[in-house]
Amino acid sequence: MNASTRLLSIAALAMGVASMPALADSDSGDSMKELSAQWWQWAFSIPKTSNPLLDPGGANCMVGQRGPVWFLAGSLDSGIIRRTCSVPEGVTLFFPVINYFNLNTPGVCPSTSPNQTVAQLRAAAAASMNAVTGLSAKVDNKPVKQIRRVRSEPFSGTFPADNIFLAFCDGVFPAGTYSPGVDDGYYAKVQGLGPGVHTLTFRAVNGDFVIDAEYILNVMPVSREVTD
Repeated sequence: MNASTRLLSIAALAMGVASMPALADSDSGDSMKELSAQWWQWAFSIPKTSNPLLDPGGANCMVGQRGPVWFLAGSLDSGIIRRTCSVPEGVTLFFPVINYFNLNTPGVCPSTSPNQTVAQLRAAAAASMNAVTGLSAKVDNKPVKQIRRVRSEPFSGTFPADNIFLAFCDGVFPAGTYSPGVDDGYYAKVQGLGPGVHTLTFRAVNGDFVIDAEYILNVMPVSREVTD
């Protein structure tokens, strides 16, 4: 799918001072490129009935999570996000402040969409992200110092029958795997949140698309006691 008609913004952290330069993609490391691709694969694969992108209150934030890195989602639409969810102690939280993907789906949504190369997909995504302004975020009311602009490695996306793009494609977006896809966005990792309640807030602007988000995170202690 050519995503030029849909800006997808996902809950994450941004730098607290918008005038500070974000780190360039060359500084972000291969792991960030891999994680941004994995973030989309996670988001694409979850049915819309339980997809965190469509979750109004945070009840689905644990869906599809595993391992040492957990993803947080924002919204498919401009507006306000207010969510409360639980995460285990010790995980790394990975989020985009705001991002944009392009996915090659010839003949599907819109039906006239031709095959597109990685270079073409990247150009459209970069043009959108070049227009982002007003990045800001706080963790427990303390500004996050920096974010990274990350251009993902090319990836494939696999969608269930009950997928999140049916509403944007007149009810026709067949289940299956589509490729290639690319992402361009502003991302951060957050580590070291101790047990208890923490607040993440963020804001980003891209033209008339504004995202205003707050996450109340209940970080749950994890027992490391070994018993016989």
